[in-house]
Order: sequence, then C-alpha cells, then structure tokens
Amino acid sequence: MATISMSFSLPTLKPRTLRRVNRKPGMSFASVSKEATGLGVTVTEGEGNLPKVVLTSSSGSEAEIYLFGGCVTSWKVSNGKDLLFVRPDAVFNKKKPISGGIPHCFPQFGPGTMQQHGFARNMDWSVLNSEDLDGNPVVTLELKDGPYSRAMWDFSFQALYKVILNDKSISTQLTITNTDDKPFSFSSALHTYFSASATGASVRGLKGCKTLNKDPDPTNPLEGKEERDVVTFPGFVDCVYLDAAKELHLDNGLGDTISIRNTNWSDAVLWNPHLQMEACYRDFVCVENAKIGNVDLKPKESWTAEQHLSVG
Repeated sequence: MATISMSFSLPTLKPRTLRRVNRKPGMSFASVSKEATGLGVTVTEGEGNLPKVVLTSSSGSEAEIYLFGGCVTSWKVSNGKDLLFVRPDAVFNKKKPISGGIPHCFPQFGPGTMQQHGFARNMDWSVLNSEDLDGNPVVTLELKDGPYSRAMWDFSFQALYKVILNDKSISTQLTITNTDDKPFSFSSALHTYFSASATGASVRGLKGCKTLNKDPDPTNPLEGKEERDVVTFPGFVDCVYLDAAKELHLDNGLGDTISIRNTNWSDAVLWNPHLQMEACYRDFVCVENAKIGNVDLKPKESWTAEQHLSVG
C-alpha cells in the first residue's frame, strides 16, 4: 500500500471504551464511555430522535454529527456562529439523506449506476472511538457494508471518518479500506454546505483549473479553464474543478473567510441551485472537496483523504 504524503497531520488516537445505550424503545446506538463524555464528546438525540454526536472544545467551539449518514450538520466557533448550513427542507426520518452540513458522497459522486451520490449518506454509521486532545474533542465513526449497500455495490469495505474540533477549525479524515477478496473502484466527495450570502460569496484559488461546467446542460458538461481570480455565485452554479489547489479561500459574504485545505481530495466542486431552491438558495453555497476520477483499491489496500476547515 502506497504511503500518502500529508500537508497537515491528524493525530493517532487510542480508542475509548464504548457502550450501548437504549434511549427509547426500538432505538439503540453507540455511545462513548462516561470518561469520554466528560472530555467534550457526547451522544444524544437530535432531530427526529436520530442519534447525534456533540463535540465541545474547551474554547467553546461546537460541532454536531448525525450517525445517520455520518453527517456533520453544525460547526460553531466560540462566538456561537454556525458556519455550516442545513436546508429548511431537510428531513430527519431516514427516508432520504440529511440535506445540509457535510454529507458523504460514496462510493459514487453524482449520478451513475447506483442512486445519486451513492449510499454512505443513507446508512447508519457507528461510533468507533473518541479522544480528547488538549481540550479538543475527537471522534471516529465507522461504516461497513451490509445488505443495503451490497444491493447496489457488491463489495466488502470499511470507511473510517475521524472528526477533530479545535478552537477555530474542524478537521476530517476519511479512510476507505477494501476488506473484500476482489478489487473495487469508487469516487467520493464531501458535499459541504456553508452558511453564506450567495450574492456576496466568492472563492479564491481556482484560477487555472480545468473546468467541467454543468450549466446549462448537466448531462453534457462544458470543458473549459477557469480564468478568474475570484469565482462568484451570480446564479445557478454547478461546476467541477479538476486538479484543484490544496487550499481554497471562501468569503461567505457574512464577514467570514474560511480556509478549505485538503490532502488527497484532488478536485473541487462549486454548487448553488439558485431558483431551483427558491426558499433557501440565497443562504448557502457549496464548496466541495472531491475525488471525481476513480480510486482503485486491491484487497487490503486503503485510501485516505483529509479536509481542514478553519476561520480567521
């Protein structure tokens, strides 16, 4: 297995003991130990009685992660301002993915042979371990194949998703391991929704990228090259940027500049649905780290990609 060079490092953590907690009849989900819950990691009931992990740092920053979909739905710095966005039409009933935050696209980005963006955002993840790092909480979630995933993609795999909350940043590490006896291929993305004023938001760092622009025809993207230093969201935007820079900067139009750094997410996607979502398009933009081309893994091989969001 090849070693991947990291532009920033996430710590190696010792697992904490987990226990099962029954909160309501018919509901059972993983919770961290009592020791760990005192270190800023708790499991509680969220919207629709779905279990969610709450991370709270010693500095007062906070994040929420729903186990359904392994979806980070909130990231607040110490001033209480949420830098992520969950759409008002989001449902928390497991009948569809949670619309907002940082949903997973795996093992397929976009449309293809299976349902849109794959199945990882439609499945229950579990808490594998948690840790405290100098007042900064860390949790690792796990997803494995099951009948639901195998009906679409007949492979055995393990996905680990580590989330680290700091004073002014949130970092994630996604590791996909082939636990099957045959090779497989996949694509992936983190479909991140940022709170924003769409008309005032802009992204720097994409100049020179090859583009696949899905406006006006999503089924036949136009190839091009980004010539702008600052990319804005003047209307409908759905554009893939191939071989994007390892760091982008989002001005959310609300007074915040967010650094979006990554390792091994080779591409980026900008999206805003404009009038297709009249009720909320003005209040968010999506800046997504992605791996558009296939990742090929032989049995026992792994692939890891990291994202680091920070606000000044």
